[in-house]
Amino acid sequence: MQHGKITKYGSFPTIDLPNRVWPNKTIDRSPIWCSVDLRDGNQSLAIPMNIEEKVEMFQMLCEIGFKEIEIGFPSASETEYAFTRTLIERGLIPDDVTIQVLVQCREHLIRRTFEALKGAKKAIVHIYNSTSPLQRRVTFNNASKEQIKQIAIDGARLVMDLLPAAAGTDIRIEYSPESFSDTEVDFAAEVCEAVMEVCGATRERPIILNLPETVQWTTPNVYADMIEKFISLIPNREAAIISLHTHNDRGTGVASTELGLMAGADRVEGTLFGNGERTGNLDIVTVALNMYCHGVDPQLRLDNLPSIREVYERCTRMTVPERQPYAGDLVFTAFSGSHQDAIKKGMDLRRLEGGNAPWHVPYLTIDPADVGANYEAIIRINSQSGKGGIAYILNRDFGFDLPKLMHPSVGEVIGEIADRRGQELSSKEINELFVANFVNLSSPLELRDFQTATAGKGVLLRCRATVMYQGRQLVIEGEGNGPINAFVKAIHSQGWKNFTLRDYRSHAIGTGSASESASYVSISRDSDGKTFWGCGLDTSIDLAGIKAVVSAFNRSRKI
Repeated sequence: MQHGKITKYGSFPTIDLPNRVWPNKTIDRSPIWCSVDLRDGNQSLAIPMNIEEKVEMFQMLCEIGFKEIEIGFPSASETEYAFTRTLIERGLIPDDVTIQVLVQCREHLIRRTFEALKGAKKAIVHIYNSTSPLQRRVTFNNASKEQIKQIAIDGARLVMDLLPAAAGTDIRIEYSPESFSDTEVDFAAEVCEAVMEVCGATRERPIILNLPETVQWTTPNVYADMIEKFISLIPNREAAIISLHTHNDRGTGVASTELGLMAGADRVEGTLFGNGERTGNLDIVTVALNMYCHGVDPQLRLDNLPSIREVYERCTRMTVPERQPYAGDLVFTAFSGSHQDAIKKGMDLRRLEGGNAPWHVPYLTIDPADVGANYEAIIRINSQSGKGGIAYILNRDFGFDLPKLMHPSVGEVIGEIADRRGQELSSKEINELFVANFVNLSSPLELRDFQTATAGKGVLLRCRATVMYQGRQLVIEGEGNGPINAFVKAIHSQGWKNFTLRDYRSHAIGTGSASESASYVSISRDSDGKTFWGCGLDTSIDLAGIKAVVSAFNRSRKI
């Protein structure tokens, strides 16, 4: 960027609203949702959806739970017109869904729009014209405010004149002062009031006043101020449904919508995953699930985001970014060791508390399972990962419940390999590395056979083990107060023992008679006090413990 060019820009004016109340509000209920995927979203695609793709998208939007869906701009092209007719003639519109069509305040376009709606049960005719000073000067060649207001009035009158001929269709009216985000608020309210009067809006038959943040010129708080001030200026507030339609030029479409709802709006227009012009429209999925995280039911079925995403990506040829809130591939994923450790502890605690306990897991604002994501994505291992994450994966995917004191040893080995490879390790690779480095190790000491019998008066246990050590097969014997102690004594009898047994744990992996036992043993090397861990796996819990001793012993001889 060249600093000399900064002079072409200036700050956006703030709104005179000294007694604003919206900052103290919270979002405590779901708004009316209107999907504009099939219009605003579709018109932003390099390759617009064909009719069958639009039908599939429409049906998915209905399944998600949208009751108002803007299906297109039927007067703009034959494809848009044909799609409207397809939905109506094929009876694809559920009785509880209202289709919405957009049209400029121009006579021939409005008439064409009404033709497209013949036979529909319910529809919203969405008329608009630009109102901002910039549009008045540039697009409308210095048109006056009165001329701009007259365009809106004339459009509304024509719609009202055409209603009797569409008697079989329940038609509601929506009006947008397009470019509201840089229109004088008092002028926007003046135009909307004139349209309300023409349409005869009442509490029983309200008009939708859609206030688009067509272009984001400033911070979200200013948009919220505009919404609150607008609401205070229009008469007969109960005769209007205040609707938001934000874009994302500054990357704050979600924030603008949330603050706009706090400012008193009733309705939200947006798209799945934010598809739309320039940097996109509001992402309805994000706003809805933000509400869900606060215990507010958004009244949309978003419990299978992977399926929704698959249809969306196939029909639009767009891709959902990896970091897209809630839906991206990596949004529930932690690579950082400290994050993984906190998540593991949170998930472990949740298992103890039960599934109905309040959701409190560090770094996860929502339970991934609630949106159809699996827990495999939560912790993934690369060179930045830590011991807790590796232990979590081994436990979650393979049933190894490693003692906490063993985590550093396993993390050091697997982390070093991930760092050397310079890539993420899959769950399968992590298990393979754990097994190769810690489980049932057989060199230089290999256990071939192990038998026990009581010794003396039964206080002690005698073991007899056949082993291979440094290429020689030997039979070693020892006595102790249990199998492991007896085996350690047998090793000592051969003069190989240069360690002290420090810790022993075991647990079952799986259920039933064929389940295996996993045992974990730590020893400290007498020469330097260094600790070594080994794991044994066997259907016999005794043999699993012996194999764990052998594994720890072998690790101590290699390092």
